[in-house]
Amino acid sequence: MTLAKVFEQLAGAEAPVEFTAYDGSRSGVPGAPIRFDVRSPYAVSYLVHSPGALGLARAYVTGMIDVDGDMIEALTTMQQVLSDVTPRDKARIVGGVLGDPLLRAAMSRRLDPPPQEAPFSRIPSWLRHSKRRDAKAISHHYDVSNTFYEWVLGPSMAYTCACFPEEHSTLEEAQFHKHDLVAKKIGLKPGMRLLDVGCGWGGMVMHAAKEYGVKALGVTLSKQQAEWAQKAIADRGLSDLAEVRHLDYRDVTETGFDAISSIGLTEHIGKKNLPSYFSFLYGKLKRGGRMLNHTITRPDNLAPPRKENGFINRYVFPDGELEGPGYVQQQMNDAGFEIRHQENLREHYARTLTGWCRNLDEHWDEAVAEVGEGTARVWRVYMAGCVLGFNQNWIQLHQTLGVKLDEDGNSHMPLRPDWGV
Repeated sequence: MTLAKVFEQLAGAEAPVEFTAYDGSRSGVPGAPIRFDVRSPYAVSYLVHSPGALGLARAYVTGMIDVDGDMIEALTTMQQVLSDVTPRDKARIVGGVLGDPLLRAAMSRRLDPPPQEAPFSRIPSWLRHSKRRDAKAISHHYDVSNTFYEWVLGPSMAYTCACFPEEHSTLEEAQFHKHDLVAKKIGLKPGMRLLDVGCGWGGMVMHAAKEYGVKALGVTLSKQQAEWAQKAIADRGLSDLAEVRHLDYRDVTETGFDAISSIGLTEHIGKKNLPSYFSFLYGKLKRGGRMLNHTITRPDNLAPPRKENGFINRYVFPDGELEGPGYVQQQMNDAGFEIRHQENLREHYARTLTGWCRNLDEHWDEAVAEVGEGTARVWRVYMAGCVLGFNQNWIQLHQTLGVKLDEDGNSHMPLRPDWGV
């Protein structure tokens, strides 16, 4: 049985994609906007020996499987056409290709993972979230290339969910609006001091300094991010107010901040460390001060916070853990914060990621030259897959606002939200 015939039996003869293989076989719709090309029989080895979607991702990252066309559309289409395939179907079809000596030889050989995989992601969990390992995990994802991220993220260099104020807002407008939304929620005013943990390339720090006259300190475990941010701060004439340090948040010595923002860091903290994380931030805040936590979450807590053999854990965010919004809020509450507001920006993150996917496609050749084709492929498939995740409610994005009450129990919050909900 040819690979094209296998695909046809799995997806159906009228699947709205074109399928080609190294053996010259074809199926699907010729000239369809999406084409899958199996370039090597060893792609099947990854599919057979790797659990779940990890094998397919490994075959794509190595270039043994290629996808021509929009990746978001490709993943959406394949999810639809393969949704009814059962494990018995798969086993029957695998048996049908064993007559091909090339495929039989390929399936008998277990290939090493592509070099883009983080090898330490397979090390036992008791080592996770030490300062040294956290630094490795952050460096794996963020110290890829500032130039690469400039192409993907655009001028804002904001690598977190944007907030689109209007249906047709641009990505840059939405990222500005996100930073301004955070600033308003935490009540920034001239002369205040802000701590931004996991500050990335300094977007929130610079926004607070420029738009609100706030003295802002950001910390990040990514050396490349810190260097880029400090240069950007100087270039924009904000050095008197803004600073970004290459530093673990646990090593911040200053205290008495008027406000704290945590935008996209909680995912890297780990479930067991959330109580100490929020307690640490609570201790850094003045009484009456506010803390905004902006994090990716799961819809519930019924599944593990991390898939050990998942593509995201192995290739994208090693050691990353997602909790349900209720659990995150509970940990903030138990640390002492009074919860004042919470909202889900799930649809906004799907739009944000769609913009990043488009940026990467527009700079594909430059990106490949900058970071290598394997790394570029990791980002292409992970971002497109996350669009599906947010659209279909596999994952969510929550902003949760807490306040540290003063000695008399006053929150110093307005009677109604004043940030335009």
